[in-house]
Amino acid sequence: MQMPDPNAMIIARKAHLVARLQQVLPEDAVIHSDNEVRAYECDALTAYKCPPLAAVLPANTAEVAAVLRICHEEGVPVVPRGSGTSLSGGALPTADAVILGVAKLSDVLETDYDNRFIRVQTGRTNLSVTGAVEQDGFFYAPDPSSQLACAIAGNIAMNSGGAHCLKYGVTTNNLLGVTMVTMEGEVIEVGGAHLDAAGYDLLGVICGSEGQLGVVTEATLRIIAQPEGARPIMLAFDSNEVAGACVSDIIRAGVLPVAIEFMDRPCIQACERFAKAGYPECEALLIVEVEGSDAEIDEQLSKITAIAATHNPVEMRESKSEAESKAIWAGRKAAFGAMGQINDYMCLDGTIPVSELPLVLRRMREMSAQFGLDVANVFHAGDGNMHPLILFDANKPGDLEICEAFGAEILKLCVEVGGCLTGEHGVGIEKRDLMHVQFNRVDLEMQLRVKDVFDPGWLLNPAKVFPLDVTEGRRIIRQTAA
Repeated sequence: MQMPDPNAMIIARKAHLVARLQQVLPEDAVIHSDNEVRAYECDALTAYKCPPLAAVLPANTAEVAAVLRICHEEGVPVVPRGSGTSLSGGALPTADAVILGVAKLSDVLETDYDNRFIRVQTGRTNLSVTGAVEQDGFFYAPDPSSQLACAIAGNIAMNSGGAHCLKYGVTTNNLLGVTMVTMEGEVIEVGGAHLDAAGYDLLGVICGSEGQLGVVTEATLRIIAQPEGARPIMLAFDSNEVAGACVSDIIRAGVLPVAIEFMDRPCIQACERFAKAGYPECEALLIVEVEGSDAEIDEQLSKITAIAATHNPVEMRESKSEAESKAIWAGRKAAFGAMGQINDYMCLDGTIPVSELPLVLRRMREMSAQFGLDVANVFHAGDGNMHPLILFDANKPGDLEICEAFGAEILKLCVEVGGCLTGEHGVGIEKRDLMHVQFNRVDLEMQLRVKDVFDPGWLLNPAKVFPLDVTEGRRIIRQTAA
């Protein structure tokens, strides 16, 4: 008796699925050839790649719902994808999954200045949200370094922040409501254009859930009136630890800058070569920006410079013009790209109490010597959101594994000093096996139960967030039951 050909069965199953998807989407919105799906085989964590079964590009909520209903009926996993800028592997597909990209969902649906909100489709890029309202004197506060490219969908999935999150908060603090489609294809509205909603805070559950509970297609976002003015100051120091101590003292003094950004020497040099921002020669650099009227700015900067002076800075340079301010920020915003020009790197995002900055920076330098890999630091120092860049050679056998081991130790250190594994990049696949470090089995079980409710068949964004040793058996059981 001839056994069935597994490859033939996979090909037939794929053809059946593609045919069904083409019934609800335009033909060019269903991507299924082997060559074309390779464009979706990874996100910005390029160390890991896996071509999906297919990719779809719906243009509205109704089309998203139709796709999810089909995939639910066929038992096919779905990986939601914004712009693919995730640094944690949050949009990495599995070989049996369909990528659901939201790039075509890019419209502004409503703008209300009186009530300070904008409603957009979630494929819209972060920076273009501000672009839609800035001529009228408003802006959208969260500003990840990838804001030129990253989509609001991914910002919501990972609860992204940015340089100005110290004052304005991260995505969850600026998200008022969502339209979300469940895996079964049901469309639900959570929150809205009001400041709070009755009942459970489901919006807080959805924001940061990494695409595991549903596909968010529309978002109502808080917009803020542009400040009267803003001015950065650069503070240069002769050691990372001293710069970290200065940050801690600024926060302890009750001063609330809009941003405090940290860069160490390797990052400073790379950014200077790339952006020519005029950064000084030093071991560590802080960019501190304050907002308000001229009088408010002067008062805040006076306090900050007085604090910095107690740490014997190499240089203190206050911006004197709009052009100088733009140059200062151009260097910081270009940091990841500038480092990428000179070396392969892995970017982490553990978060720590600000008071622990000097200790953590010293321990990271010791780990660098232990693992034999350099590390560059650029991060949101004001809220302790670290972004160490571990430099390695992707073409050197074993270097990636050493880099990952080094990264794991840094993240464990973040938890050890009272912080957490991720500030804004999410867990994805990068940190899933470290979730045991921060959460015990009971903690993880409670989170898994939330996943059970929203996605009983465990089909949304598989193999992410939770350690496989606590999810694979559960996933198989749930999918069998479904």
